[in-house]
Amino acid sequence: MNFPFYKYQGTGNDFVMIDNRDLHFQQENTALVHHLCSRRFGVGADGLILLNPSDTYDFTMVYYNADGNEGTMCGNGGRCLVAFAHDLGIITDKTVFDAIDGLHHATIENGLVDLQMIDVKNIEINDTHAFLDTGSPHHVQLVEDIGTYDVYTQGKKIRNGAPYFEEGTNVNFAEAIDDTTYRVRTYERGVEDETLACGTGATAVAIAMHAQKHTHLERVKLQVEGGELEVSFKNDGTTYSNVFLKGPAKFVFKGTYTDQ
Repeated sequence: MNFPFYKYQGTGNDFVMIDNRDLHFQQENTALVHHLCSRRFGVGADGLILLNPSDTYDFTMVYYNADGNEGTMCGNGGRCLVAFAHDLGIITDKTVFDAIDGLHHATIENGLVDLQMIDVKNIEINDTHAFLDTGSPHHVQLVEDIGTYDVYTQGKKIRNGAPYFEEGTNVNFAEAIDDTTYRVRTYERGVEDETLACGTGATAVAIAMHAQKHTHLERVKLQVEGGELEVSFKNDGTTYSNVFLKGPAKFVFKGTYTDQ
């Protein structure tokens, strides 16, 4: 078995991309996905994304975590997939595609992809953190001295602790730079480690900070370890709608996988 693959990254969140419009990829082969994502024995990535055909829209996104299991929505992965579709000539400057959490609209210009995320209605606000689903579940917690914070240890503890348990959650730690900008570090489930960026996590932080009245702005900048993202939205008091995640998405390299 051999097939071409592509590597893309969005603010350091990196993905193996496969053009699967002919459905050649073995989608149930979790061991193969895990192998491709392995940083020591494979290509190396935070996840793998299939660009599958769609009967109605431009394409379908199928996302796998680095552990080989199919995952929930990945914001930076979605942005990278838009760049991939653009480079393949499937789309020009805008697209509509479907994913596990529904339809997504996006535009691409000068290497920046602006991706519409799902509406958010339910936000659990607690004394120490907030919890919300932006296509994937996210715990959001403000901390001090985020640069030296032990994200791996604390994130792993929260990821499977009460009330998340077996299903788990992604864990985001944030610190305000000013009233327009937050620094964010994220422990991702499925990767089981800190990643350089998380799109649904950055989206969750921006919305959580607004919901908790830490900022009144509806356009928030997020400094992640791999660069900068921007999240914009509209809020009517009950629902966060027109949620967009914007940032760079870049081609890294192309290769051919051969099973020997």
